[in-house]
Amino acid sequence: MNSTVSLSSQQLNFLSSSHPFYYTTRSEIFSGFPDHELSLAAPVLAYWFLSLAFHGLDISGWKWLDKYRIHESPEVQKRNRVTKSQVIWAVLLQQVIQTVLGWWWMDSEAVCGGSVETHLASMQALARTVHDVVKALFGSNFGEYLWKERAEELVYYVYWWGIPAVQLFFAMFIIDTWQYALHRAMHMNQFLYKKFHSVHHRLYVPYAFGALYNHPVEGFLLDSLGAVIAEQLSGMTVRQAAFLFTISTFKTVDDHCGYRLPFDLFQLLTSNNADYHDIHHQVIGIKSNFSQPFFVHWDAILGTRLTRKDIEARRQQKVESKKDL
Repeated sequence: MNSTVSLSSQQLNFLSSSHPFYYTTRSEIFSGFPDHELSLAAPVLAYWFLSLAFHGLDISGWKWLDKYRIHESPEVQKRNRVTKSQVIWAVLLQQVIQTVLGWWWMDSEAVCGGSVETHLASMQALARTVHDVVKALFGSNFGEYLWKERAEELVYYVYWWGIPAVQLFFAMFIIDTWQYALHRAMHMNQFLYKKFHSVHHRLYVPYAFGALYNHPVEGFLLDSLGAVIAEQLSGMTVRQAAFLFTISTFKTVDDHCGYRLPFDLFQLLTSNNADYHDIHHQVIGIKSNFSQPFFVHWDAILGTRLTRKDIEARRQQKVESKKDL
């Protein structure tokens, strides 16, 4: 690097001694529990933890919950065409498959924390890029001023927060794209729907621990393989992948929970929520709302988005048509 983008010894000391709360130099976050094993266990534990929490609400009998239920409790028993024990066994089978795939895929020898020296070398290599981007965004004069005054902080935040955030959202985009394309194909192709995807739609009225109730082939292709592709393309570490897999699992369970909860963080952050996905499980919306698990952009762009207002408008249109007759 030339003198314009070199970091002083004081700046390097700052970078070598400053770390975000999520960083640890240990090769294992939890002693005796290798990170690659954690990344496999975390989504399974997350699935059953949140599922059981929602199941607790289902059987609680609390009347204040009634206004947040998407369907009445008896409707679950009446309309669903599969027993809860069948659902549990099917989910466990899919989780065994995804765990075996992950065990084969992940590098058990990888040192996920990384030494201070390794990260420092990476940040030094990143300095030129950060410098050039700052100049491009703020102009030569002000950009050089910012670099001179805040170089170490700019590199720190880009390295520890900016790049991981971009990786996370890119991985989420890959998962959404993969699942939208495959999910829509399974509805448009009669063979794929009857042979594979119709299994999931035996749950006309979804509930939390039925989120991963799928045909094993669909579970492998839609969920497990899509997650592996997202991890690989985004260049995530094992720890980042564990976070991604856990968040996507929480989101999938929440999307099938059967509640419109005003205090549910997942339902507040995105319109792709339990109510949105519930429409897809009903006859009127079965060819709509293919997006999952994070955002609805593909439905919006490709014209497959259906909201409760759209459904009401359709019903009103039918009523008016009958009146005209």
